[in-house]
Order: sequence, then C-alpha cells, then structure tokens
Amino acid sequence: MGATAAANNHHQHHQVFDMAVPQQPAFKCFDDDGRLKRTGTVWTASAHIITAVIGSGVLSLAWAIAQLGWVAGPAVMLLFSLVTLYSSTLLSDCYRTGDAVSGKRNYTYMDAVRSILGGFKFKICGLIQYLNLFGVAIGYTIAASISMMAIKRSNCFHKSGGKDPCHMSSNPYMIIFGVTEILLSQVPDFDQIWWISIVAAVMSFTYSAIGLSLGIVQVAANGVFKGSLTGISIGAVTQTQKIWRTFQALGDIAFAYSYSVVLIEIQDTVRSPPSESKTMKKATKLSIAITTIFYMLCGSMGYAAFGDAAPGNLLTGFGFYNPFWLLDIANAAIVVHLIGAYQVFSQPIFAFAEKSASERFPDNDLLTKELEFKIPGLRSPYKTNVFRVVFRCSFVVLTTVISMLMPFFNDVVGILGALGFWPLTVYFPVEMYIKQRKVEKWSLRWVCLQMLSVSCLVISVFAGVGSIAGVMLDLKVYKPFQTTY
Repeated sequence: MGATAAANNHHQHHQVFDMAVPQQPAFKCFDDDGRLKRTGTVWTASAHIITAVIGSGVLSLAWAIAQLGWVAGPAVMLLFSLVTLYSSTLLSDCYRTGDAVSGKRNYTYMDAVRSILGGFKFKICGLIQYLNLFGVAIGYTIAASISMMAIKRSNCFHKSGGKDPCHMSSNPYMIIFGVTEILLSQVPDFDQIWWISIVAAVMSFTYSAIGLSLGIVQVAANGVFKGSLTGISIGAVTQTQKIWRTFQALGDIAFAYSYSVVLIEIQDTVRSPPSESKTMKKATKLSIAITTIFYMLCGSMGYAAFGDAAPGNLLTGFGFYNPFWLLDIANAAIVVHLIGAYQVFSQPIFAFAEKSASERFPDNDLLTKELEFKIPGLRSPYKTNVFRVVFRCSFVVLTTVISMLMPFFNDVVGILGALGFWPLTVYFPVEMYIKQRKVEKWSLRWVCLQMLSVSCLVISVFAGVGSIAGVMLDLKVYKPFQTTY
C-alpha cells in the first residue's frame, strides 16, 4: 500500500455548506452536497488507485512466488486480484447510502461503515484500522533500515571487490530512521502537505521499475528461467518450514492487495452523471488489471532470476551489486518513500489519541497550554503542547524498539496482510452490500457472499499463523540488539 492511501483516508472532510443550492446556472459549480463540483473521471480514478497501491508490498512478491512455485504462485496472485476486484465492486455501491444516484454520500470508508452497519461494527473497524496502521509503522521502520543497510553494503562490496562480506547491524539505521520520524512527527498535519503523495508515487514507481528491470537483466544473463512448479524444495527448508512459508506467502500477497480502505475516498473525487458507482467499477477493473500485470511481472521476474534463493526484499537480499549505483538509487527511493509514508500512516493515530485525550481531559494544561518555539528560518513561532510532544515521541520510540526486537520484513508484512485483508477488503464490504441492497438471508446470493467471506477468513487465518510461526522460528536464532547481517 502506498502513502497516498492513508493520506486520503485521514484527510478531514471539507465543510459541507448548510444551504439549499438554487437551480440556477451560477450554482452549477456545486454538487448535491454543497461541495465544489467533482471533476474526476475513469482515468483519474484509475491513476489514484494505481498510485495508492504500488508500494513496498511489491518487494516481497518474488519471495512469495518462490514459496508457492510457478503454478500456485501466479494462481494465488490472480485469485487475490479477483477477490479484491469483486469486493471493490461491492464497495463502490456503498458510496451512497440508500439510492445509488441521490442517496447520502459517504466520504470515507469509515463513514460508510458507520452509516450502513452502525456503531459497534464501526468501532471494530476502527480498531482493526489503527492496529494495521501501527503495524505498518513497524514494517516501514524495518524496510527503511534494510534499504539503508543495502546502500552501505553495496558500496562496501564494490570497494572490496566482493572479498568483504560486509556484515553490519540494522540497529543504528533503525535509530537514524526513528530520530528522523521523531522530528517529522512534530510537524502539524504532515500528511496533508500536498507534495507528499506525489513524491511517494514517484519513489514507488522508481524502485519498483528498477527492481523489475534488474530482474529481467538477471534472467537474460542466466539464459534460463529458474524456479520449479511447486516452489522451494524440501531439503532447502524443512517440511514444517515449507508449510509455514507457504502460509506466510499468502499474507505477503494479501498485503499487496489490501487497499480497499482508500476506494471510497477516491470515488468521492468522481463526477456524475454517470453515477459514481458506474465510473468507479470501470476504474477498478482497469487499475486492478494494470496492478496485477505489474505484480506478476515483478514477482515472476524476481523468481525467474533467483529461483529458490529469491530474496525476501527484491532490492536488498541478493547479489544485485552491479551496477551498484542503480541499486543505491532504488534503495534511496525506498527510504525517501518510507520516511514520508511513515508519517502519513501514523498521523491518523496521532489525531485519534490527541482528540480522545482532549475530550476526556478538556481542562488539562498538558493538552491546552500551547508552547511556542522560535525556529530560525520560520516567520511564525512553532506551537505545540506537552501531550503532543510526549505521545508522538513515545509512539516513534515504541515502533523503533519493536522493529529492533524483530526486524523480519517478510514476517511483519505477512502479519499485516493477514490482519487487514479479510476484515477490510472482504468482510465489511460484503456486510455493507448485503444491508445496502437488502439481500435476503439464506438466498443464493447471500449464501455465496458468506462463503466468499468465510473462505477469505480461513486464508487470512492461515496467513497469520504462518507469519507468526515465521517470527517464532526467526527469534530462535536472532539475538536482539546483537545480530548482524
């Protein structure tokens, strides 16, 4: 998932004008809810979805296909894309509550859940989302440190001509990343700085394209497609490891497709007529087709290039040491992307904590008393309060320490995919669709929708179990704060 997704998800609603819009030409620049006329099309919506989707999840797809093999790997990826396409189609019908053309608009995923399903499920959805955002912050810390290490290692390897193994610890790089995030976390509304999403999109496409290109070059150099029909063989790993890794691969692929929470926000940019749901369904088909082709290429080329030895992170786990400068550019792009993405995904948690605290303790000086600091180069003084500084710093420190305790990129990505895919991509869209369309209980459509939901739940459970088992196995040989790579 890219930073754009969370940015769109967290943006505050624009003010809805409480007035009747006269049916006169002068007011044709407003929509039925009083907001400025939306101008989005199939093409802009598709571009938003693709930008939101292509992110760090693409880096683990070669490893995932290596666990599943040439048959199951692409098949599972195609299956996830079809499930996501179908659930996104259901979700597009939930943009308006009631009538598909004139019903009340829902501006965010959470708005739709609250409007259609009610308070309890809204709270559960919120809890899952915040847990997912917290996990993403940990995953991004790990991924950024791995990429910083890769830059250092490729330069070291280049200087030594391949003689120095260049072992190093990831802890200093996680601390550097953490300190950077502590500073950036104090910037108010960092996620709403307009150029953040543009930078994230450019960086995502840069490192994904470099990874794909290097994979193609490596396959050409090998002169053969590596890999097998059934994936990594017993012997290279134990039978138990093979099972856990297979489940974990499901989580990694699920993580790459977990972006339904952004779709309603994107749909809110689309003009009508035709109805927003019709436009969004076309955009979803186009964007998921393009995304799946891109994922297939990246995952398949990585597996074809390295076979069973396909790395957990396409750009950092293998011998792409030449051209080392191109690797440095790709890994630097990852770091830049993740520095901004960390803030975009963390800001909703900051906002929720600060809002909850201020509502519970409205007269507490730690929350209400503003501190002013004059910073050279800024016209106006920087304003903050004690609670904001302490909470945001504590949050970053906590995610950094957890990352140092278990710096396992693939395992964390698998857990995040398992946590987010079923509830956010399948369960809530299915339940909202059933209630919105008044699908009769035990009818054929109702039974089929429930079977889809239960099947995806089982897959998510397997993926979660496999990823947690991967963490347990890795912790047996990993010594916190001591192990070098």
